[in-house]
Formats: sequence, C-alpha cells, structure tokens
Amino acid sequence: MSAATETRPPRLAVRVPPRAARSRGIEELRALAEVGARELAGADADGVAQWAADTFAGSLAVACSMSDAVLPHVISQRAPGVDVIFLDTGYHFTDTLVTRDIVAEQLDVRVVDVRPRLTVAQQDATYGKDLFARDPGACCRMRKVEPLAEALTGYEAWATGVRREEGPTRADTPVVTFDETHGLVKINPLAAWTHEEVLSYAARHRVPVNLLASNGYPSIGCEPCTRPVAEGEDPRAGRWAGFAKTECGIHT
Repeated sequence: MSAATETRPPRLAVRVPPRAARSRGIEELRALAEVGARELAGADADGVAQWAADTFAGSLAVACSMSDAVLPHVISQRAPGVDVIFLDTGYHFTDTLVTRDIVAEQLDVRVVDVRPRLTVAQQDATYGKDLFARDPGACCRMRKVEPLAEALTGYEAWATGVRREEGPTRADTPVVTFDETHGLVKINPLAAWTHEEVLSYAARHRVPVNLLASNGYPSIGCEPCTRPVAEGEDPRAGRWAGFAKTECGIHT
C-alpha cells in the first residue's frame, strides 16, 4: 500500500454533515417521480418548489455550483433551511467560493461543502500533476461524481439548476424524473428558464450571483477547465474547451 493511500483523508469531508435520512424505498420514490412528472409538466418554478417541499420535507437537497443562488432561493422560499450541496473540488475560481460564502450567510439555507477523497496535492502525487488536462473525465469522476453520489445517500430527492437551453445534452430535461443513478427523485424547477430569466430573477430578488456570470461565463465550473464564452456560442462552450467532453458526468 502506498503512502498516499495510507494517509488519504476520509472519502467524504463536509463542513456541516448531511442530516437527511430516507424513509421511503426505491419503488415508492419512483412512483412519486411519475406523479410529479405528470402533474408538474406545465407548472412554474414556485409550484415545483412547493411540491418538492411538501413531498420531501426533511429529505430534500439542492445542488448548486454557485454560478448563482437562484435555485437555492426558489427552493428555500418553500423549504426554509434546506441543505444546499456544494462540490468543493479544490479547483474553483475565487469568485465561486466567495459566492458560496455569501449564499451561506444571506439565504435561509444550510450549505454543505462536499469534498473529494483526495486533496489536489494528493491527487497530483497519485495520478500526476494536472490530471484535468490529460483525463478530465477521471478528474471529474473523483472530484465531483463520486463525492456527490455519497453525499446524496441520505436524501429522497434533489433539486438541480439544469436548464434546457444550456445545450443539446440538456434540451429534453424534464421537470421531475427518477434518477436511476442515485436512486432518488430528481427535480429541475428551472428547466424551462433562459439565462436572461435567471439573471432577471436574481436582480428582482437580490439573489447572489457569481461575478464571473457578467464577465462572459454563463456556465461556471472549475477554473482550469472553464473559459469565457464568445457571443453566439453555446452557453457551455467554455467548459472543457479542446475536449469532446461537455458534461462532468453528474447529469448523464
């Protein structure tokens, strides 16, 4: 066994531990997803948030990349104190971390920092420096996909900010579906929203927005793998530029 393996930290490190506990089985959750998909197909974001709060009280999480805090704000209006999961990859822009801290301070939510098993230094020592530049899929898997999967274990549902206009891979995003990968209900209240509608909501409700969003970054990921987007480009064109990769693996 290598020294790196012997000294690595626990698989999941969180600033505040998740508090949810599932009380319903997979089949019941799958049935609830079917009901939600049928009843909420034409609902607005507030209606979807209310359904989520009523149906999954105490077992709902919100995933937020901290590009903005619109989704946490929408959900927290109906589910005060909701857990907001932030994947702290170790590669974020400073502006993203600042946004995370503002969200934790200003919104009625409970920010949960989810970290990977290995620090950046440990990953470099084990797999070579800058794995993201050689194998971004492996880097995303270790720093995002696997930590999120473990963090979601105690919840029955999670809400995401995925929107249909973000690109071809997201064009058919449903408002509610059953997430087979994680075995829970996946809720996308903003699926039909445009980028302009997100920014308009943020301005109207004084919701925190990452400063990068107004500087050419409509989609914000890890700093080494995100560039500004030119006018007319796909909103996610700045992610993993130079690679065929368009998703980190969380929503695929």
